[in-house]
Amino acid sequence: MIKYFYKSLRGDKVVELDTLKRGTWIHAESPTKAEVEELAKRLNVEPGYLEDALDEDEQPRFEREGDQGYVFVRYAFRTAEGDMDTAPLLIMFDSEVVLTVTPHHLPAVDQLLSGKVQFATTQRTKLILLILSRISQQYDTSIAQTSRKIKSIRSRLRDQGITNQDFIDFATIEDELSEFLSSLQPTNASLRRLLAGRQLQMFEEDQDIVEDLLLNNEQSIEAIRSNLRSIGSIREAYSAISANNLNRILTILTIVTVVMSVPGLAMGLYGLNIPLPFQHTQWIFYAIVGINLVIMGSVLYVVRKKRVV
Repeated sequence: MIKYFYKSLRGDKVVELDTLKRGTWIHAESPTKAEVEELAKRLNVEPGYLEDALDEDEQPRFEREGDQGYVFVRYAFRTAEGDMDTAPLLIMFDSEVVLTVTPHHLPAVDQLLSGKVQFATTQRTKLILLILSRISQQYDTSIAQTSRKIKSIRSRLRDQGITNQDFIDFATIEDELSEFLSSLQPTNASLRRLLAGRQLQMFEEDQDIVEDLLLNNEQSIEAIRSNLRSIGSIREAYSAISANNLNRILTILTIVTVVMSVPGLAMGLYGLNIPLPFQHTQWIFYAIVGINLVIMGSVLYVVRKKRVV
């Protein structure tokens, strides 16, 4: 699907065109092979770049071909199953148009077309920076949701209420965070190159936006690393707690075994079919029980005194 959006500085709203003209924002979402060939021919774009934009594993980078610039980034989106994932996005710009190509729906398009954001497609630099800003905000939102989920699980650690499902969620969260990290780091490198190389005509305000994007991405990267460290710490703490609880249980079972073996030994001796001292007296049973109780009490006293359990 290919759409042509246009809005001038004096225009009231973004309009969708049927054809291409100077100052147009061309957005291609899940384009077919025929549409890719059409774009490549009309914009004089190398088809390989458009095909790279549809590769799910394409990594962020920046390339220059003549007067055309190619910015590859990855944006976060929620899948039909409710999981977070990232997808590639190509932003191609030249002296006349801006082209975006993605294999999935780009949430930033809805935000820009909602009418709440003022922009003009004729201002290429501001349009590109707006798209990148919306992508950065989506990362921030996703990372904040993940942080709250990790804090919720961590709070249950105090009550030892973590379940196996939490660790399954941890595995999913780690995959998502690692995906975000591998997307944001090269994106920052591309932004620095874009800023340093003056590939786009930027005013001082535009340069400030790029620098803010760089700073925001760095903060997101640090937040991701912090969340990954938190997950590792929770895992280690839970492992230590589980090991300690297991040791306590084994210690208690060992003590119970020792305590219970004392009367068992005495009763076993007097159950033998051989002559034993005082075996015909009536008080020997009570004496044996009393001695066993004293021994058992002594063992329990020592255990409590030494704080074994």
